[in-house]
Amino acid sequence: MTEEKLSTFTAPKGTYDLLPPTSAIFLAVREAISAPARRAGYGYIETPVFEDVKLFSRGVGESTDIVTKEMFTLARRPESSESLALRPEGTASVVRAALEANLHKLGNLPVKLWYSGNFYRYERPQKGRYRQFSQVGAEAIGAEDPALDAELIILADDAFRSLGLSDYSLLLNSLGDKQCRPVYRAALVEFLAGLDLDEETRRRAEINPLRVLDDKRAEVQAQLVDAPRLRDYLCEDCKAYDEKVRELLTLAGVAFTDDPKLVRGLDYYTRTTFEFVHNRLGAQSAIGGGGRYDGLSEMIGGPALPSVGWALGVDRTYLALEAEGVVLDLPASTAVYAVALSEEAKTVLFARTVELRRLGVATDLAFGVKGIKNAMKSADRSGARFAVIAGDRDLAEGVVQLKDMESGEQTPVALEALVTTLKEKQL
Repeated sequence: MTEEKLSTFTAPKGTYDLLPPTSAIFLAVREAISAPARRAGYGYIETPVFEDVKLFSRGVGESTDIVTKEMFTLARRPESSESLALRPEGTASVVRAALEANLHKLGNLPVKLWYSGNFYRYERPQKGRYRQFSQVGAEAIGAEDPALDAELIILADDAFRSLGLSDYSLLLNSLGDKQCRPVYRAALVEFLAGLDLDEETRRRAEINPLRVLDDKRAEVQAQLVDAPRLRDYLCEDCKAYDEKVRELLTLAGVAFTDDPKLVRGLDYYTRTTFEFVHNRLGAQSAIGGGGRYDGLSEMIGGPALPSVGWALGVDRTYLALEAEGVVLDLPASTAVYAVALSEEAKTVLFARTVELRRLGVATDLAFGVKGIKNAMKSADRSGARFAVIAGDRDLAEGVVQLKDMESGEQTPVALEALVTTLKEKQL
């Protein structure tokens, strides 16, 4: 009789399961990225993972790959008129939520918000490019100030440096505003008309010609070498704004590189736009980026609210840490590991385990492990600093054995003094 093979499910294409111990690194990355923003007065916001499709088509842009090719739209009931999509990015949702809650009317602008979550794009899966990906973002809504742009860029740079990353670059550009960009747009349209572009690219160029500059194909980039530079068309106000951002970054010791073709993948950007790229990640080198989006609120039906923000990739940051060989100094998930050598001892140590946990000491217990050898292997694998071992003989004497897992030293400790002794060791 042959053994019947059980059917198994796997994670959907372009996704992955986040499991220990890697998950602990991801949590640390999220914490490190958000910490500078929290210290700068940004409050946490959480929005639904799905929104009205029109929020993204209006805000992100009809010409973007995100809207035309990559959005996951949701099937709906026949009687429903809703058209919903999984969120492909965070900014449009954050602005929508701020407007809906009238945060901009509370009189304290800018509204500073940060978020953390998963986002969804139907992409061709490869290392560093997933259909579900994780980001931490920060948005400052309702103020037009070059110092705010500089603040956000510095916060992102501080986040990466706090993690120990160093082999990355900051690319910087200005996209102008509604006064000077139309002049540049006309010059770019005239230039693009003379190029050998495929029909789809020409269609995108008709909607937003700046999107062609963001085309990653080598055959397109080769034709863009002599494209007009937006910087040469900036009005005096945009030039002054851009120069102030750069001055403030320089004062803060943040190095940057001019990238006149940097437009990013979203239509809502104006003036300052920036991207952090890691030098060891190959094609998927962007680890985060953002910029100013002064017209987004109006695009989605709100008042004029000049704003700026960024999103940093948790997945990409993890890969950057891996590429640089950076090992984060993470505390062990368990500080004390209890090993019982009898049922009576397990009852006693279970009670002490609960007590220690309630006092804030990370404590675990050997469950279902038979024999001290296997139990001590579990204690070692847990990363615990101390093991507490007890059998019937120990309990008869009113003690437990406390083993230092680093030195191997083992000493008896009175059972009643166990919790106090461990707390004194500042676990």
